Formats: sequence, C-alpha cells, structure tokens
Amino acid sequence: MHSYPLPQGIFSAQWIPTDANGQVDRASLATHLAFEKRAGINGVLALGSTGEFPQFSLEERKKVLATVVELAAPLTVYANITDIRPKAAVELGRFAKSLGVSAVALMPPVFFPVSQADMLAYFLHVAEHVDLPVMLYNFPELTGKRIDLPTVTAFADRAPMVAIKQSGGEFEYHKQLIPLGREKGFAVMSGADTRLPEVFKLGGAGCTGGLVNLVPELMVAIDRICRQGKPGDHTAAAAAMVELGRIIDQLTFPLNVAAGLEARGFKPGVPKAVVSGESRAIYAKIVRELSALYAKCGLAPGGAA
Repeated sequence: MHSYPLPQGIFSAQWIPTDANGQVDRASLATHLAFEKRAGINGVLALGSTGEFPQFSLEERKKVLATVVELAAPLTVYANITDIRPKAAVELGRFAKSLGVSAVALMPPVFFPVSQADMLAYFLHVAEHVDLPVMLYNFPELTGKRIDLPTVTAFADRAPMVAIKQSGGEFEYHKQLIPLGREKGFAVMSGADTRLPEVFKLGGAGCTGGLVNLVPELMVAIDRICRQGKPGDHTAAAAAMVELGRIIDQLTFPLNVAAGLEARGFKPGVPKAVVSGESRAIYAKIVRELSALYAKCGLAPGGAA
C-alpha cells in the first residue's frame, strides 16, 4: 500500500484557451484559473478531455502543461499523459514529474483494439517508467474502451494508484469502483458534474469535471455541504447544475464548454476543431440560455463580485 495523498474535493478538468495559431492564450488562462482559485477549487487536471489534449502535439502539450502548472500554483495539478504511443506518454510523464505535478492520469490508448490484459500492461509500463502516482481515467465514450474492474484491481495491486476518474454515461459503475477504492486505497473522482450529491452519498471523494470551469462556486458549495458535512442547503445549487447540464448538452463536448465559458464572461479562445454553421448556431443559443441561468443564480460574469 502506497502513502501518496489521495485527491478529494473539486478539481477542474481545465479548459485551455488558444489563439488562431493554436498557441495558449496565457492571459485568458491566467484570468480563468485565478477565478477558479478564488472559488475554492482543490486542484486541476491539465490536458484532460476538456483540455482537448489530442489537438496538441507532444511539444505543445509540454508547453501547455508548464503554463498550467505555473498559473495554477499553489493548487494540486494532475497531468493527463495519455498517448497511443507509450514512448510519448512516458516522455510527457517524465516532463510532468520535472514540473512537480502531484500525479499523472492515464486513459486506455485509443484507435486500435486493445485487450484488458494489454491495457493493464500499457498502464503498468507507463507508470513504471514515469515513477509518479497514477489516476486511471475511464471515459469509454471517448476512448472506445472501458477499464474493467479486474483491470483496475490488478493495477491498484501493482502500481501507485491514487485515483480513478469515472466519466461518461455509466453512472452505476461508481457503485463498484467506490468500494474497491476503499479496499485498495485509491479515490474515486467522478466526472458526473450534474450528479454530485449522488456521488458523495455513494462515498465518492470528489469531482474532476469540465463544468467546474463554468460554475466552480456551485460545485464547491455542494462539496462542502454533501461531502464535508458543513451547514447549508445544497438543493438550489444541485438544481442549477441539472439545468446547466440540460442546456449544455444541446451541443457536442467539448465545444459546449467553450459556450459555457463565453456565457460566463471568459474568453474561450479560437476553436481547435472545424466548427459547422449549425454548431455555431447552437453555440450562440447556449450562450444566451446560460447567460440567463447564471444571472438567475446570481453568478456574476467573469466571477466578478
């Protein structure tokens, strides 16, 4: 059993604003991270799905990671180092270690089919060569592969596993992962942003989610009341999260997060992917609807007081 600190609370699956050349918009990122820190988040996952890591080259990922680590300080930072190329994952992981990140995150390698045995071998290989604690990252809708429970168990038995991030539509999987985490000594960080009270009732350690970028105040409040047991009523915040989810789900992820950021008064940057006119129209609709929801909830643009 390892002795690394486990994550808990609210982690932002950090959005990365870029310019027309794909370079990080440092000023916008700094403004946004400062806002999240004021809201009381516990940490940041850099280069996750919300961070659109497949859109960056390896060298660009290094630059993004270094910038996030600098601007997020003193918050805990985890780095997603997932890559179809094991050498690239190891190289990025070692770079992350040189920056002082607390842990790395690993999804299954994408595109080609992979057995659970080979998935485990990939995880173990990267973990051994990076020599940092690992958060496994399960998001089958994006990777095309589920990290099955025996694979999680075997990895936890053989590597310094601090957490698993459980994302996607299979909420019921929390009910298997959380007891296993108690047994094996790792945390379950949920990606189910809109269902946090349920996550905490099951014994989840926290949330690593894209919607933290938009409404960290609501999610921090739910965490304080539901997980930490502090006085308060979480029902209004929870209802607002459900409504936010309904609005934002009109558009594909992660472009919908950009719409949510724009509605909140931040600069999400230039889209990294090609966006159709149809999606731009839905984007504008989401900006209007979320602007109204934020106002209704008393959430000021840009996190202003």
